[in-house]
Amino acid sequence: MPSSFPLNAWYAAAWDVDIKHALLPRTICGKHVVMYRQSNGRVCALEDACWHRLVPLSKGRLDGDTVVCGYHGLKFNAQGRCTYMPSQDTINPSACVRSYPVVERHRFIWLWMGDPALADPALVPDMHWNDDPAWAGDGKTIHVKCDYRLVVDNLMDLTHETFVHGSSIGNDHVAEAPFDVTHGDKTVMVTRWMKGIDAPPFWAAQLQKPGAVDRWQIIHFQAPGTVNIDVGVAPAGTGAPEGDRSQGVNGFVLNTMTPETETTCHYFWAFVRNYRTTEQRLTTEIREGVSNIFREDELILEAQQRAMNENPDRTFYNLNIDAGAMWARRVIDRMVARESAPQTMQAAE
Repeated sequence: MPSSFPLNAWYAAAWDVDIKHALLPRTICGKHVVMYRQSNGRVCALEDACWHRLVPLSKGRLDGDTVVCGYHGLKFNAQGRCTYMPSQDTINPSACVRSYPVVERHRFIWLWMGDPALADPALVPDMHWNDDPAWAGDGKTIHVKCDYRLVVDNLMDLTHETFVHGSSIGNDHVAEAPFDVTHGDKTVMVTRWMKGIDAPPFWAAQLQKPGAVDRWQIIHFQAPGTVNIDVGVAPAGTGAPEGDRSQGVNGFVLNTMTPETETTCHYFWAFVRNYRTTEQRLTTEIREGVSNIFREDELILEAQQRAMNENPDRTFYNLNIDAGAMWARRVIDRMVARESAPQTMQAAE
């Protein structure tokens, strides 16, 4: 079965604070990786399998910035080169493990799992709101037992808020409002405005002003797994749809999903806002509230994956509301196809 994820892409592997001077194993795109922060502060990521007998290096220890295998004591530097073998002076020149390109940006550690020659840092998904001083917020990591594309589907169509999150961010207006979809080579955008509506509980508490609101949800997908959602409300008629959001409250739901296997993924998310930015209590309250909301999604998505596993021959049916998700899938499929095409041609030859 062909892979559902491209390898020539940057994937979030951890929050920056998660990587310390200690060995942290993680599976990314089906590959076992061990990460650690060196004494100079830089993060490195190595194949988590010793060259000698394939025992995971994460079962070993750090000696300075050198990884010591926990089985026979072979040592590997941060570039993956073996620097010591027991009971011999000559080191086999082939003794190395793969080193993965790493970029630390937007509070995340990003790994490039494909051809290292193509690992351009400029291609790291834009999530700058996560460490922009004009925005405040925080997030968490969820390990979801589902195909990462199911999370993308979920975020590209927010109609489900009406039914899954009715007590917090959803109401009937989300499911009834029209939306527009545009797309590029590696991007998709879904825009939905709900004008003159009642604010759902979460947004009513953020705005703290009675009356009808104009609400917006502008979803930005960056292939293969990043979805940034521009969200907010403003008192109805104050100009938000025309570009003046000054009377309202604005947030970004930042999401980036990293495949672990074909049916599990690491889901990194944050909610950031540009109002009441100095109130740490509010940051914590929102983080925990959004965490509860996403738990509702997690239960739905894992149930969906179980049903797919039990019914492998069943196909999805699409509604109008699935337009954004369908385009996102097409973009991902094109990336995967571009990577597999040369191999197909070589096999044919």
